[in-house]
Amino acid sequence: MPEFARFGRTALTVSRVGLGTVNFGGRVDESEAHRLLDRARDNGVNLVDTANMYGWRVHKGHTEETIGRWLKQGGGRRESTVLATKVGNPMGDSPNEGGLSARHIIAECEQSLRRLGTEWIDLYQMHHIDRTACWDEVWQAMEALVLQGKVRYVGSSNFAGWHLARAQATAARRNTLGVVSEQCLYNLLSRQVESEVLPAAEELGMAVLPWSPLHSGVLGGVLRKQRDGAAVKGVQGRAAVALQQHRSTLKAYEDFCERQGKDPADVGLAWVLSRPSVTSAIVGPRTVEQLDGVLRACRMRLAQDELNRLDELFPPPGGGRPAPEAWLD
Repeated sequence: MPEFARFGRTALTVSRVGLGTVNFGGRVDESEAHRLLDRARDNGVNLVDTANMYGWRVHKGHTEETIGRWLKQGGGRRESTVLATKVGNPMGDSPNEGGLSARHIIAECEQSLRRLGTEWIDLYQMHHIDRTACWDEVWQAMEALVLQGKVRYVGSSNFAGWHLARAQATAARRNTLGVVSEQCLYNLLSRQVESEVLPAAEELGMAVLPWSPLHSGVLGGVLRKQRDGAAVKGVQGRAAVALQQHRSTLKAYEDFCERQGKDPADVGLAWVLSRPSVTSAIVGPRTVEQLDGVLRACRMRLAQDELNRLDELFPPPGGGRPAPEAWLD
């Protein structure tokens, strides 16, 4: 069973891992998606993370529909689930079918509620910063949804540290709770958020939800899987670029894990969960067996000498110093 953590400065409690659903539709069919959702729930994972655009390999919104059909089965599924979705990425070709205008936020919330078959969204996340949107407009829309009972909390994703500060300053002026979480790319290979985003989130009392804790699978033993002919996702997209750029480091990482008698995927996830700023890591397993591995990694504790070796292999930005000192060399 995974551990639980307080969700930033709120009184909400979430599991230390959340089930990410970006693979539902195109990579994971509906029956397997429902198996994953049930296995996660049965093992104490209460956070389910999705987005209105997920499922685009079939059609945008497909993933929310898949989750909605799972929730419709009842048995306390909705009541036990902390349901998170996102808004902001384009849902069509019209200029008003994306971004963080009040019009789009409210319209897409209604569509997400319909697809999910629920009356409320626990965490409604802005999927990406919208540099054209005035924060008063954003908060006007979000406040309306909260007052209507359609949204419980508002979160962000892929924001810079100063975006979080600006959003929160405007919310404070309006006497509202503001942003309670930030979902960001964070793993051993991608530690840039340590300079500004994580310090900002900690100062502002926000939960931190790393996505892609294994960097699209490349930290899950991709070189070994290539040798065994088993690598699939690990050599595509972001992972393919990382593999080309960091092959020697990844070889050293996998050799280190082998010496420790630990699976690279377990070590990579355990490292993310060991970070003091992290609330819950968003994982995207494609099979029940992969999810079982995630649950195993949740119980792993890395020794200090192991953490030190990982810092040697994957040095933190600025030598681990906060900004602006990290920039002054």
